[in-house]
Formats: sequence, structure tokens, C-alpha cells
Amino acid sequence: MPEDTPRPALRMGVLGCADIAVRRILPAIVEHPAVRLVAVASRDGARSARLAARFGCAAVTGYRPLLDRDDIDAVYVPLPPGMHHEWVAEALTAGKHVLVEKPLSTTYEQSAELVATAARLGLALTENFMFLHHSQHAAVRDLARDEIGELRVFSSSFGVPPPAPSSFRHDARLGGGALLDVGVYPLRAAQLHLAGELDVLGACLRVDEATGVDVAGSALLSTATGVTAQLDFGFQHSYRSVYALWGSRGRIDVPRAFTPPREHRPVVRLEQQDRTTELTLTADHQVGNALDAFAAAARSGTGREALGEALLRQALLVERVRKAARVVSL
Repeated sequence: MPEDTPRPALRMGVLGCADIAVRRILPAIVEHPAVRLVAVASRDGARSARLAARFGCAAVTGYRPLLDRDDIDAVYVPLPPGMHHEWVAEALTAGKHVLVEKPLSTTYEQSAELVATAARLGLALTENFMFLHHSQHAAVRDLARDEIGELRVFSSSFGVPPPAPSSFRHDARLGGGALLDVGVYPLRAAQLHLAGELDVLGACLRVDEATGVDVAGSALLSTATGVTAQLDFGFQHSYRSVYALWGSRGRIDVPRAFTPPREHRPVVRLEQQDRTTELTLTADHQVGNALDAFAAAARSGTGREALGEALLRQALLVERVRKAARVVSL
């Protein structure tokens, strides 16, 4: 195909009608030139019909019938984490590229199996950490390199108010819990800014005895050179979505780290000796950028090996935090 010939849009289906799909992903797919929404599936036919009418695509009852369609190249999977392993494996086996909501699965073993399957079949498999695709983080890395000296400490917090009692986040069988829901964000951000492997020095998880899931937690990580990462997360909190880089000559605070709206111009704070500077950065559409990256990986194979390595590092780190954690019952 000549370089100036537009590539056909990646034809996408959606497995499930989760809130994040309805609020963030489906609107972005509909307006994005590199992807085209073909169908949405739900086990509830009436629900998929309502969503399909809203977004101008076909409605499918059940997940398997959507995977059997030959007019779909890729699927987005926003199902509860406890269902990811089964349906990501089914989608890959059906020859579909997969964009899956975090976490990829609930265990390292399951994640390793899925990564191996995607590699064997030559398919793109991407975990939907949209914040990684916002330009503010590259700007922060540049600022850190030039302004704060040697990095000493990374810190991050992500907390949200309690989910509705009916939410899967309260159900251990569906992969609920704060570590897999919000804790994975600070862990992934630490890997973005700290070089090399991270050791888990300690962790704590607060578990609700009534549901059996963790509702809050903290972790302390370290690089081989002793740079530490101090992380906190939970869904018993007022909203907070931040990280900071503290170095030998200054500190950078990023107050809207994980979920900035597309029209929001991030403001980062640089603190140095006797001087504080607030820098207003460019607004960016991290959802659209994430779809760009996924479409590129699906169409050309760009970065698939690196994606698989990142998935495994993340899954292993989450598992190590869980194994190292002191569990406190509430």
C-alpha cells in the first residue's frame, strides 16, 4: 500500500457495557479516524441494543457471537478483572487484537499465558492504561532531567470514593479490590519514572471482612540503587490522583496524573530552593492517543514485544505487592 494511501480503520467490537466503556471509550472510538465501532455485545440483549442505538453500531447478545464475526479485527474488553483471562484468551484464539481494561488478569500466571498466546498468534495485546499516553508525562520527565537533579523518591496516590454496593469492586470472585482497581496506577507510574526492576520492601492491605476484598493499601518499593517509591491507594477516600518526583535539587508535583479530561491543561508544580514555579502544559486527549497506539500495534506490529514485556512487569509487581502485604481486617 503506498505511503499516502489511508489505511482502513481498525474494525472494533466491544465485549460488555461497563461504565468506563460508555463514558470514555465508546465516544472516543466513534470519533477516532483510525478505528471504527462495528458492534457491542452484552449478555443482556436489551442493554446491548440500547447502547448500539446510541453509538450507531450493531448489537450482539452474548460475547461469543461477537468474537465469531468476521467483520471485526479487534475487541475492547471492559469486563470485571475476574473475567479478563477467559475472554481475552477467547478473543485472541478467535484471531482478534485485544485492548483490555487494567488489570490484564488477576494473577501473574494468567497474564503470562495471555502474553504468550498473543505473541504466538501474532496479535496485539494492550492493557488500557490511558494515562501513559498523555503528553504531560513526557514533559515531566524532561523537566525532572533538567531541574531536580538526581531522583531520590517517587511518590504517588490514587484514591476514589466508595463504589456502589453492587459494584464488582466489592466481589472477590470478579477480581474486585482496591489493588487491582486503583493501586495498579501508582505501580505503573513508578515503572514509568524509575529505571530497572523494582523490589517490594513492604506493603499493607486493608481488607473488608464483609466482602473479603481489599479496600485500601500502601506499598514501599525500591530500585537497586535505593531510589524508593512510596505508593498509596484505595476506594474509601476523597478523590486524589497525584504523583511527585523528589530529587537532589528540587521536586515536581503532578496533581492530575491519571484521569485528566481532554480539555484540561495540566499544571505541574516545580519546587526548588527559594523558588516555586507552576507550569501550565498543553491539553491532551489521552483516550484518543491510547487508541492511536493500539491501532498502530494492531496494524503494523509496532512495539508488540515491548508491550508484552510491560504487561509482565506490571503483573509481577502487582503479585509481589499482594504476597508481601500485611493484611489488616476491618
